[in-house]
Amino acid sequence: MLDLVWRLPAYVTSRRWGWPRLLPMSLTLSLTYRCNSRCATCNVWRKEAEELMVGEWERVLRSLGSAPYWITVSGGEPLLRKDAVEIIRLAYEHCRPSIINIPTNGLLPERISHAVGEVAAACPHAGVVVNLTLDGWGEEHDRIRGVPGNFEQALETFRLLRGLEAPNLTLGVHTVVSRFNVEVVPALYTRVQAELAPDSYITEIAEERVELGTVGADITPSFEAYKDTIEQVMELQSRHPPSGLGGVAWAFRRRYYRLVQQWLRERRQVIPCYAGWASAQISPEGDVWFCCVRAESVGNLREAGYDFRRIWWGEQAQVLRESVRAGRCDCPLANASYTNLLLHPPSLAGVAWDLVRQ
Repeated sequence: MLDLVWRLPAYVTSRRWGWPRLLPMSLTLSLTYRCNSRCATCNVWRKEAEELMVGEWERVLRSLGSAPYWITVSGGEPLLRKDAVEIIRLAYEHCRPSIINIPTNGLLPERISHAVGEVAAACPHAGVVVNLTLDGWGEEHDRIRGVPGNFEQALETFRLLRGLEAPNLTLGVHTVVSRFNVEVVPALYTRVQAELAPDSYITEIAEERVELGTVGADITPSFEAYKDTIEQVMELQSRHPPSGLGGVAWAFRRRYYRLVQQWLRERRQVIPCYAGWASAQISPEGDVWFCCVRAESVGNLREAGYDFRRIWWGEQAQVLRESVRAGRCDCPLANASYTNLLLHPPSLAGVAWDLVRQ
């Protein structure tokens, strides 16, 4: 944590004046587009890619060094790759992240639980966070996810993960709030807490992303519907706020939910975006993106000799940074938003106030 704190003002300075030159502290590794879900909010499974192989990932990760504090391993369904554990182990070996986040649809209970157990054991000094997606309860979840029986498989995955002896594992439930389920999310939260009692419960809003092939898909709920739902969820969560680091994460989630409300109402870059400075994503075929909403490549790692730094400080990256800094894009992408909140003093003050009040 102390290693992260000293870097925060450096990122603010870097965005404003171009110095110091820093590598991202929040990095998403998209291992594959392959997915065994057919979600109403995502078309990523329709895409194909010549995926980076393990040796290629190792060269990329070595070039990043210890810069990433938070690594998200994503897809598609990332654990469809049989070598996913090996890639995550290499990320831990070369980058030493403090947090490794793995989202999953829970459709392969045995494979997922075995892989997560291996990851937790191989990365003992990192907090391993697994977020299992539930967009509804029972058939409602299956309808949105497009796979009959998905809900029961997800529950079995949760049961197996809960049984792992892994002190560094945090098991959460994650809901994508879309126009298909926005009205049922408070009831879903209540049932998840009563029947599963996960270590955390998080939501993110369904948004149109180039990566997911959902531009123009009309999946985002209205401001009014989202506001009503998320206010109910926050009120329910405030009845039993967590303490310690869990309380800090809870306070940041509340700030994120309010940021999303403001974005839905105004459709602008609500707070300064640090995608391209503090956060980034690598696609399955090795393209470097600032985020998956625009999914605009600033260079391909295969063409750059797997040297992330060469791309990150290249001319294409600088051109896109100017676009982001000028506010020519806007989104509430969760991964980037949490980083942005951490680098925005007024938001940090709001987090502190929420912690004082709890």
